[in-house]
Amino acid sequence: MYLLGYDIGSSSVKASLVDAQTGERIATAFFPKSEMEIKSVQAGWAEQDPEAWWTNLQLATHEVLKGRDGADVAAIGISYQMHGLVLVDKDQNVLRPSIIWCDSRAVPYGAKAFSEIGEDWCLSHLLNTPGNFTASKLAWVKANEPTLYAKIDKLMLPGDYIAMKLTGEISTTVSGLSEGMFWDFKEQNVSQVLMKYYGFESTFIPEIKPTFSVQSLVSAETAKLLGLKAGVPVSYRGGDQPNNALSLNVLNPGEVASTAGTSGVVYGVNGTPNFDPQSRVNSFAHVNHTAGVPGATDDTTRIGVLLCINGTGILNSWMKHKVVPNLDYAEMNDLASLAPIGSKGLSILPFGNGAERLLGNANPGSSIHGLQFNTHGQPELLRAAQEGIVFSFAYGMEVMNGMGIETKLIRAGMANMFLSPIFRSTLAGVTGATIELYDTDGSVGAAKGAGIGAGIYANAVEAFSSLRKLSVVEPVACDENAYQAAYENWKLKL
Repeated sequence: MYLLGYDIGSSSVKASLVDAQTGERIATAFFPKSEMEIKSVQAGWAEQDPEAWWTNLQLATHEVLKGRDGADVAAIGISYQMHGLVLVDKDQNVLRPSIIWCDSRAVPYGAKAFSEIGEDWCLSHLLNTPGNFTASKLAWVKANEPTLYAKIDKLMLPGDYIAMKLTGEISTTVSGLSEGMFWDFKEQNVSQVLMKYYGFESTFIPEIKPTFSVQSLVSAETAKLLGLKAGVPVSYRGGDQPNNALSLNVLNPGEVASTAGTSGVVYGVNGTPNFDPQSRVNSFAHVNHTAGVPGATDDTTRIGVLLCINGTGILNSWMKHKVVPNLDYAEMNDLASLAPIGSKGLSILPFGNGAERLLGNANPGSSIHGLQFNTHGQPELLRAAQEGIVFSFAYGMEVMNGMGIETKLIRAGMANMFLSPIFRSTLAGVTGATIELYDTDGSVGAAKGAGIGAGIYANAVEAFSSLRKLSVVEPVACDENAYQAAYENWKLKL
């Protein structure tokens, strides 16, 4: 018996086939082999054709099922790029390209809503700043494409669209609505204040299903197209960051998941709907949030608090290509390890990849502080870069701590910056947290989520009992003072 998980990214669509009994991934594939096209008709715009997601999903499905019986697939789960807007008419025809997560055209609409509805009200209802989220993107369509707007039957997130293509039915989740800024956590319902402010029709919102549930069934037409059996349940869907946390079994208050690629994310789970008065982080319904969810059997509050740092792996990559172009990343780490903790007083701010939400959307750029020509060389520059990235994480985690998320354990996949021993030891040292590193990814998490939703697994404990831990990094007591001193020196440069 297999579980099939999809991860619908903006670069590619990935599929993984998981053996339900052992929990092991037995096949994986992604398409296209080169990155999917993102169209930018104007500066700051980013659009994709949802049909491209569907086409690449078909290719990935056929590859993972090659030599296997698709009738053995027992449940399907979907992870997807967050915040995208997909619009369909009453015949389920897509009305325009999807305005995806990195499109910034709607920022003025969200900023205006934030001001006019009231900043305190928005924040206390966990609407964050309605800024660059799905609701404001729909407001842009309403203002700029009124003829098209009049044809809208339903709005969807990318994962909702894929579920529609699989089953012919349109639905969504509270987790998805919250990432679009449609969900009011105080009223535990679609935000009537926001809907009224923007003038949106209530009928645009699809039927809401629990995240872990038999949401819909694969249609006969789609089953034939993909090589599956008709009636397979689509029993889980979640945005990529909540789903990444799920794939690492991060579900309870105080648990934290992290990624550190080009940009970096720290995603912590809170048990109460707290907020940051300066709106430096975003809050969403986590995948196991059930308070106010139609059809849910309990009333549990689980809020995912997301911190994003734009200048993460991109700084390390810049150092590789501009400072030590003849070294690979492992050799860079060896060279950086020659410098002591604190890099002999050298500090680097990593904020050189656009505006940083953590800094109130300021865009200060990256900068080097304390450089002494007779003291510092390549080792110090390389180590200071990695320390600066970690310190930006720690600074954001202070915000999360102020919201009630006390970070004692960080889980991450063994990838990107987490491959660096310096990065790992610095993060453990400055936060005092234990870091656990795992072999998993979003498509596997989606597959196991489907197993939970379909009742194949009794709960998450059973679903993730096979999660393979690769390494554990504990903070070293004798180094904590040195890391803390370097961090305090770094903060003086902000």
